[in-house]
Parts: sequence; structure tokens; C-alpha cells
Amino acid sequence: MKVYEHPLYREDVAYVAGLDLPWEKLRGHSVMISGATGLVGSFLSDVIMYRNRQYDMQCTLYALGRNAAKAEQRFAYCWGSEEFHFIPYDINREFVRDEIGKVDFILHLASNTHPVAYATDPIGTITTNIIGTRNMLEFAVAHQASRCAFTSSNEIYGENRGDVEKFDEAYCGYINSNTLRAGYPESKRCGEALCQAYIRQKNLDIVVPRLTRSYGPTLLATDTKALSQFIHKAVAKENIVLKSAGTQYFSYLYIADTVAGLLTVLLKGQTGEAYNIADERSDITLRDLAGILAEIAGTEVIFEIPDEVESAGYSKATKARLDSTKLQGLGWQAKYDIREGLKRTVEVLSWLQA
Repeated sequence: MKVYEHPLYREDVAYVAGLDLPWEKLRGHSVMISGATGLVGSFLSDVIMYRNRQYDMQCTLYALGRNAAKAEQRFAYCWGSEEFHFIPYDINREFVRDEIGKVDFILHLASNTHPVAYATDPIGTITTNIIGTRNMLEFAVAHQASRCAFTSSNEIYGENRGDVEKFDEAYCGYINSNTLRAGYPESKRCGEALCQAYIRQKNLDIVVPRLTRSYGPTLLATDTKALSQFIHKAVAKENIVLKSAGTQYFSYLYIADTVAGLLTVLLKGQTGEAYNIADERSDITLRDLAGILAEIAGTEVIFEIPDEVESAGYSKATKARLDSTKLQGLGWQAKYDIREGLKRTVEVLSWLQA
């Protein structure tokens, strides 16, 4: 069974593909996505291929990833399509493809995005966000890209200084850079700065969607974020394991709304601007989040001390809620609240593992 075969997932993809966006900008053009088999990249790829089938968009998709076998399995439904091209690629290597020619839109999504990866591969975490970003931007210059999107993160805001309830795009909180865990947020900050440099020096058109903690049926089994662990436990109908007091108050977002926001920024955002992609109906404490998933699964919440590797990768932020007013000004609105998003996620993943 494949995720794209489930009715709820197909409904989500069709919903995003049918949004009132300036899709004509993509018609007959090409899109390149790094991290195409990841949580966000795979859903985004499905949306573009759905647009091709249902709306005759004739958009060529170049999907980048490190594992061709994994990609072929994930995108089996469109693997032989003339509009879908998978390119095996390690984002930390220089990237030149003379045979491709012009690529109109480039979305750089590839990144280590969970705590165990931060702790066990801190060098790879940093280089993907800096060297990998430079490689993609150099490719964009060489292939005359019309627009690029660098997907940044809520992590760049650091710790709330206690002076605001929500982070707008100009906020700058505290990050202790002299720690292992700082590699991810600091390299994302550097990636954003690199984008501004390429806008000024290379005349690239770049937008910066800042994603909050996203989740959904495209969640990878290897993802070790707290929410991801909760979801895996709920799918297995096991007790939800909370490894802290659970007072952390964060923004989360269901994948369909995340990709809808990403596409809104790509197609309607202003050059050089960053946009928070979040919705206050999905702002929740970790403890309450665990409670919802335990309720869905019919289990309980239990407490456990994290091991040393996990603890090293955990965010130290206690409150990180994003203000999406700027994105809403482009016409974006989230469809799902946290409870509905979690229910859909658990239902689809449970079906996949049945």
C-alpha cells in the first residue's frame, strides 16, 4: 500500500492542487525540488503531478534525492511519466546538469530535520544548510531560475526572550551558538543570509518560507522529533511517551496546510521576504499534544527520561509560536486544526501499516 492510494491523502492533495493560486506561473515550466522524498517534498511533488494529470499543467518536475530505489518506490505512480525526472544527488556536492537547461523554479527542502540527526550527524546538518544551499543557488544562477525558495525553520528564532507571545518575521531570540544543538538553527540562519547575498550579488529572485513543526501522512519512519515519536506510538496503539514535563508551547501544522503555504509564498511572495507558515489553531503544549494522540489511540501518556543522544538533539526552546499575519496577507488560510490534522495522520499511517 502507498500513501497516495489512501482516500484521505488523495483528498488532501486534491485540496491543495485546487487552491486559488496563480498556477499559470508553473504551466509549461519546470520545477526542481531537493529533498523530494521527505515529509514536505513528497507531498509537494504529489501536488504538482496531480496538477499535471487533472489540470494539464505540463509542468516538468525534477525531484532530487539520495536514494533512487526509495524514490522509485515512493513515486511508482508517476515514475515513467515524461513530466517526472528523479535525479540522485547528494546536496553537499556541486551540482551541474548541462543536459537539463533552464529550470524555472527551484525549491530547496533538503535538510536534517530531527533531533537524532542533529546529535549524530552535526556536520552533515550544518553543511546541508550552508554548502548544500550554496550548491542549489549556484545551480539556480547557472540554469537561469526564475525564482527560488529556501525553506527555513521556526528554529531560527531561538528562545523566546519573554517579550512577545508570537514571533513575527523580524524577531530574533537567543541561541547559544557554543552548543552541539545550535548547528541546525545557526546554519538555517546562515542559509537565509546566503540567500540575501545571492539576491544582491547574483540577481536571483528568492523567497524564504519559514516552516513550523510540520507533520502528516508523509512522516518518515526515521523522524525522531517528539511529535513524530508520539504519532508512531499512536499508530502502534501504544502509550504515548513524554520525555519532559511537556510545558513547551509550540506551533505545529498539518502537511497539507504547510505545502499550501509554501506554494503561496513561491507564487505570491515578494523577493527577499520571509514568511512564517503556521496557524494559531495548531499552537499547543507538548503535554496536551500527547494527550490528544493518546485519546485518538485509546492509550495513555507515560513519562520517561530521554537518553543522552536524544537529549543532545532536543530544542531548548520553551515557547515558539509563529505569527502568520504576513502570510495571511497573501491570501493563505489553514484548513485543519491540530486535532483534525492528527486524526487524519494517524488514520492514514495506521492503514499503511495494516
